[in-house]
Parts: sequence; C-alpha cells; structure tokens
Amino acid sequence: MNILITGTAGFVGFGLVDVLTSYGHSVIGLDNINDYYDTSLKKARLEKHGIYADKAIKEGKAFSSSLDYLFYYGDICDTDLLIKIIREHRINRVVHLAAQAGVRYSLENPAAYIHSNMQGFFSVLEACRVCRIERLVYASSSSVYGLNSTVPFSEKKGADHPVSLYAATKRSNELMAHTYSHLYGLPTIGLRFFTVYGPWGRPDMAYFSFVKKILAGEEIEVFNNGNMERDFTYIDDIVEGVARTCLMDFPYVTDSGDGDLPPDRSIAPFRVYNIGHGSPVALMDFIRTIESALGKKAKMVFREMQPGDVVSTHADTTNLEKDFSYRADTELSVGIRRFVDWYRDYYGI
Repeated sequence: MNILITGTAGFVGFGLVDVLTSYGHSVIGLDNINDYYDTSLKKARLEKHGIYADKAIKEGKAFSSSLDYLFYYGDICDTDLLIKIIREHRINRVVHLAAQAGVRYSLENPAAYIHSNMQGFFSVLEACRVCRIERLVYASSSSVYGLNSTVPFSEKKGADHPVSLYAATKRSNELMAHTYSHLYGLPTIGLRFFTVYGPWGRPDMAYFSFVKKILAGEEIEVFNNGNMERDFTYIDDIVEGVARTCLMDFPYVTDSGDGDLPPDRSIAPFRVYNIGHGSPVALMDFIRTIESALGKKAKMVFREMQPGDVVSTHADTTNLEKDFSYRADTELSVGIRRFVDWYRDYYGI
C-alpha cells in the first residue's frame, strides 16, 4: 500500500514512518519543517531515516535508501502539491498529522492555527476528495473536550465548549471531515490524542522541559498548584494505534439515522476515536516519576491555572479497543525511563 503521511518531521509522524515501512508499505512524507520548536530536532528525526533536510529543502524532496520512504518539503496548504503527490505516487490512504501544535501558543499566535489547522486541513480534504482516497486518518486532540467535566471523556458526549483556539481548530477539523464524508463519501477517522510523550518528543511539552530544567538545577513551574492530572500515552502505543486505524479493514457500519446521531459516528463513513492510555496520572505523581528516573529532586514553583488549560484528561478507549483491537499498555514509569535515557544520549548528558 502507498501511504501519504503529513508531518513526518514531527513527533508522531516520525514514529509512524518506522512502523508502516516495517510492515512493508511505501511511505511518502510531507513537512515544511516550521520553527515552532527547534528545527534541529526535526532535522535529526529526518536524518535518522536517511533524509537530509538541507537537501530536501533545496531540491524539494529526498529519498531514503534505507527505507521505502520519499520525503517532500512543502506546505499542506498547497492543494496542488498534495494532488500532484497523491496522483504521481498512486496514494491509497492518507494520514494527516501536520498541524500547528500547542495550546498555550495559540493564545500568542492565533493566525498560525487558522493557517495550518484550518486552511491546511481544508487542502488535505480537497486533495483526498479530488483523488478519491480510500481513507483519511487525521489527528484530532483530547483538547476538544474543553469544559466537559464528565470523566472519562467519551466520544459519545459532546465536545462543543473548547477553551483554546487550538482545541477549536481541532474540533472544527472533525466537523469538516464529517461534511466531506457525507457529501463525497470520503471515509474519515479522527483520532483524539491524549498527551503523547516519549523519546524524540516535542520540547514544548511539560515532561520534556521538566527533565531539562531538573537536570540543569532550575525551577519547574507547577500550574494549578499541582492539582491536575493527565492521561499520558507513550509514543509507541500512539503510533501503533494510528497504524491500525490506517491499515485495518473497517466496514463503517453506519448509524440507522433514527433519532439524534451520536457525535462520534454518522450515517456517513465517519468516525472519531479517543486514543489514550485510559488511566490518568496526577501531576505531582508524574513529577515524582520523573525525579525517580533522573535520580534528582525537582525545585518546584507553584502557579495558578493558565488560560486555555484544563484540570483533567481521561480517555474512554472502549470504542478503539472494540473496533481495532487496540489498547495502550506502556506504564508511565517505563515510558519516562525510556525518555530520560534518550534525552541523556541525544544531548550528551
């Protein structure tokens, strides 16, 4: 199968390239290597796969001789480029992971989210429609649950009260996907990621900055006075879940249409799934796990809740388990230890 992945210089896309090529599939990657966080890390991910970013930027693309992987340097908002890639490489399925990430940054630079997450997603949908793609799998976010207070978060409940523009764009993506599924018969699957962590991760995430600052003897900021919890999900578990939703046969048994349709399914070929560990961890326990892995205590400064943040996330993963036989199972202590080992090795500490 020929699969297009957007965002292959990113955290999840990087891992997905390994998995899909190991299963014998051809992967075409697309990324614009933006500078939201350190581009040297993005370039290092590409280089790990035998792709040299400077060459790709200069020539527009580069091929990995070690993997069946061709990388394109480009912007997802370029619909013509997407259509050209899909047609030239006879793409069967698309996994759309490229986006402007970060809840807090959306308060500083909202325009970036409209460009990448709205215009970009529209371009992906249009390319999939024009080229009659078999299936589009795309990254949504647990952030869409916003002010929902009923936990665990279930796809069957509404998600219409976001508390950040980032979350609003991700919920909008789900609604846009449903429209294309309904109007054009485009099969879509949206995956609501719950706090992904692990080796090769994003420097803007809390666990990454905590490890960096604790090792440097600097203070870490603990928001809402530590009264928070997150459903931390290890990167390998996330990647396996994404791969299954991309590759496995799925009949899209549609709702009968009697009464109100639930938010996660439709009479159209449309689904939305939570993808998380299913067991939230208190923030203070999370910090203690990092301290244990580092063998060093954190210097903590307690702060009030930040705008756009939520107190708790907790994934109900029943539907993904039932439909794709997937369940995340990496324990936090194991995942954090692997991240710390990677961090020390990567930064030479």
